[in-house]
Amino acid sequence: MTASGAGGESVTLAGAGARRFEAWHARPDSGRGAGLLILHDMFGPGPVFRRLAAEQAARGRCALVPNLFWRSEPDVVFSYDGPHDEAWARARAFDSDAAVADLRGAIAWLRRSPGCNGKVAALGFCVNGTLAFLAAAGTDIDAAIAFYALGIAGRLDVVPRIACPVQLHYGLADAHVPQREIDAVAQGVAANPAIEVHRYPGAGHSFFNPVRPTFEAAAAALAARRMDALLDRLG
Repeated sequence: MTASGAGGESVTLAGAGARRFEAWHARPDSGRGAGLLILHDMFGPGPVFRRLAAEQAARGRCALVPNLFWRSEPDVVFSYDGPHDEAWARARAFDSDAAVADLRGAIAWLRRSPGCNGKVAALGFCVNGTLAFLAAAGTDIDAAIAFYALGIAGRLDVVPRIACPVQLHYGLADAHVPQREIDAVAQGVAANPAIEVHRYPGAGHSFFNPVRPTFEAAAAALAARRMDALLDRLG
């Protein structure tokens, strides 16, 4: 089942009872490019991620924004404005292992998409930055990119299973990912040459998100160049 709109269409990837695992799909106007799974932040798959999908499709990539909270109650998109208590509660209750299983299905769906060349990367933010990292260890994905991921230091046991290229991007002024977390991650992944850690002095949490007050244009531009260099290797 699909529902079209500006810049893409809504697709259903799977279901469980009355719930549906839905996603927003944006593909190139012509040809085929690398697939990109865009893993939204703890607020849900809101408009900013659909715009990012459209931008990536315009660059020749085949983008998919799955609703990773489809199993949750509620699975709504929370506003960036106002209290964030509900979003934090949902993030703390998030079952990342079940989400990795969901991603296997999303990866397979994207590889079959007419606009995809068969290569797929994951691009994750916040709590789902960690999910992108876990996908690199627990799926057959071709690359993973994580921005200001929460809690990777607690999942370093998976590092030996990561063989695909991985980028981890951190702002050094992040109120939610402290310096000790970043240092622990850098030390924990140092023995794996597939994993790069990039640090951005003065950048805070959500520095890549243009609608957040912590957006940092210079850091975001540098991170985008690094991300594009990796994604371009996938075609």
